[in-house]
Formats: sequence, structure tokens, C-alpha cells
Amino acid sequence: MGTYVFKLPDIGEGIAEAEIAEWRVKVGDTVEEDQPIVDMLTDKAAVEVPAPTDGKIVKLHGEPGDMVPVSSALVTLEVEGDGNAVEADVEVRPAEEEAAPEPKPAPQPEKQAAEPQDEAPAPKPATKPTSTPTRKPAGRTRPAGDKPLASPSVRRRAREQGIRLAYLQGTGPAGQITHADLDEHLASGQIAGPASTGLVQKTGVEDIKVIGIRRKIAERMQDAKQRIPHFAYVEEIDLMELEALRQHMNANRRDDQPKLTLLPFLMKAIVQAVPHYPQVNSNYDDDQGVVHQFEGVHIGIATQTKVGLTVPVVRHAEARDLWDSASEVKRLADAARAGQATKDELSGSTITITSLGALGGIVTTPVINSPEVAIIGVNKLVEKPVVIDGQIAIRKIMNLSSSFDHRIVDGYDAALFIQKIKGLLEFPATLFTS
Repeated sequence: MGTYVFKLPDIGEGIAEAEIAEWRVKVGDTVEEDQPIVDMLTDKAAVEVPAPTDGKIVKLHGEPGDMVPVSSALVTLEVEGDGNAVEADVEVRPAEEEAAPEPKPAPQPEKQAAEPQDEAPAPKPATKPTSTPTRKPAGRTRPAGDKPLASPSVRRRAREQGIRLAYLQGTGPAGQITHADLDEHLASGQIAGPASTGLVQKTGVEDIKVIGIRRKIAERMQDAKQRIPHFAYVEEIDLMELEALRQHMNANRRDDQPKLTLLPFLMKAIVQAVPHYPQVNSNYDDDQGVVHQFEGVHIGIATQTKVGLTVPVVRHAEARDLWDSASEVKRLADAARAGQATKDELSGSTITITSLGALGGIVTTPVINSPEVAIIGVNKLVEKPVVIDGQIAIRKIMNLSSSFDHRIVDGYDAALFIQKIKGLLEFPATLFTS
């Protein structure tokens, strides 16, 4: 048998190191070549790393959250043959040794064996006389306003147990309440006070290490808020006609066509508005002081997954119709939630849409997906009374909450951009006129 030390390979795009997101194996497992053994996280996406050969796992070099440089030891395997002898200087302990318990210290000789046998036995503690009066049931035993006598530790314990000391009878000096009094009261099952709620203070604290996708999200959000001066703009949109059109199209769609949500219509409105306000469809490299303004519209769709928020990208939305956009959104969302989205599918967006669906609330203040300069948030669609031509009518209303990078997009242009989208969505026939 030989030893094979598998080093983190070059995973592309000039990545110098990657974070261990999740181990798929443990020490002692037998793996086959190309079997996934660990998920590594780069700045772009999660990468599934397979085993380089058949073998038995004898050491994992790191824990979830650790950063591993490229070409550093990742896993040590026991393999048939000689292994890669170049790595023989790496310390390896078989799985059996890893799990072997530490030897227990030799038992000390009993104290009695060292003592003289003829030594007089210690006197037994005096027993309480059988005539000790039985404790009275808990109840008010002192005038109102008199503070019960008790040590700080007794008071703290009584507070944690929900016991009112004012309703206990103390047996200590001068009627002081002792720990023994608390013990006897708890054993009796009595209620110390006029109305015990049974509520107990909770003092536990759970420490959760921020690793993997969640750490990347935290870093990106912090960086975006620190570096980008956000400008927020919210507009109310009447979607009565658009909802009627959407329901009609869904009712008459072909079997091979996906169900239309609001997103494809919003994507189409963004595509038509961008040529009028091209600065919103940009990436800003603030290190170089360069704005990359794109002709194509690549829309990021913020998607909640079990590991956190990811943003798969619908590329060239300007070249897609409603049905094609809906199909691509569904495909990418399914891939992201299954953890199968590729690095290319999770990068390259020029503007992002974020939506909380039915939980959308009235207003949100979305954080820009850097290095983009604009993000549009979809809020909840509700029926509201509105005034139309002097008459009150019930309409389907939704707010669009948007944020812009004020270094690149002026407030006036941001407002005009959202107003353009508003006009397209409120008069949906105009979505198909150009």
C-alpha cells in the first residue's frame, strides 16, 4: 500500500486559493476515482472537487471555512501501489490511529489501603430529631414590603427558577432563605407566589461560524454598502391590464411553454428602457475609474437557495421573447437551488432583479450587486382602492423599489428610467411595439 497526497488543483480564472465549503467524505471512507469529495468555494461559485484516484481517506487537510491555497495538500489517501512518493514527507496517520482514544492514567491506590487498619472510624453525623416540625406550605410569611433575607447566589437561583422569595419561609439565621429551602420547595412542587407563569430565563448562546456562501454574501454586501453611495427610488405601478394579459396568455399557452410570471414582463420592460438610459446597464470598476457600459442586457435574477442568496444570469435578455425568458429563469433558478449552476451562469450580469414574491412587502431597499450600478426590487402585488377620473376603483397595485449607484446614475435619470418601465408595464401593449 502507498500514500497519495492530493493537492488542490488550479480551478481556473487565476484563483489563488479557495475555501472549504463542505466535505463529502470523512476519514476512513473508501472513494473511487472522480467521486466528489469536497465542495470548494471561490469568489465566483462553488466548485465540486473529485477524487484523483481510488483509495481510502486517511487525512483531511482542513475544516469547513478554512482557506486552502492552490497546490496545497487537500486530502491524503491510502492507495494500491507506491502512491506519489514525492509527498512522502507529509505526516499521515491511519484512520484507526485518528480515532484511537488516549490511554487512561493508571488508577491511584485507594486511600484506605494507606491508612492504618486500627484507626478509629470517623464519627457519624448526628441525625435530626424526629420531632422536627414539618415545614409550613409556601405562603406569605412576612408583612408586605419586608424584603426576604437571602444571599446573592440564592436570589440568582430563585430568579432563574421563577421562584418568588417573598412567599418562602427561611430556615436560616434570622429567617434567611437558603439553598436547602429552595431545594425543599422545588421538591414539593408548590407554587411560590400568587401566579407562577412557568417562564424561565434562557441564557444559552450558540456560536455559528460564518463560512461558505454565507461568508461570501456577507463580504459582498458589506463591500457594496461601504463603497457604493446608494440612491433609492420607489414607484407605484398599476398592473391591472398586465395581470389580465398574463392570465390570458397562461390560459392559452402551449404544453411546451412555461407558465408566465411577472418577471419576464419586467425583463422585457427593462430591455426596452435601457437604450434610453444606457448608464444603468453598466459595471463600474472603481479601482480603475472605468465604467463598462454594455449594449447587451444580462439580467441577474436574485435567487434564494438552501446555502444563501445567489444570482444566476439570464444572458442577452434583449434577444429573448417572454416565453424564452420565462424558460431561462426557471432553468437557472432550478440549477441554483440544486447547487448545479456553473461559474458562467453565476457571473456577468449587468443589472439585477430581486423579488421576495408574496413576502415582497410594501417597500424594500435592495443592495446593489456590485460592480453593477442598478438593481430593481419587486414588491407584493395587492388590490387597493385608487382614484381614476374622479372615481374610486379597485386596482392591482405593486411597488417597484430600486437602488442606483449615485456615482454613475443621477437621481433624475434613475427616476426617468423607472418611469419608463412604469409606462411600459401599465400599458402592456407598448411592450410589443418595438
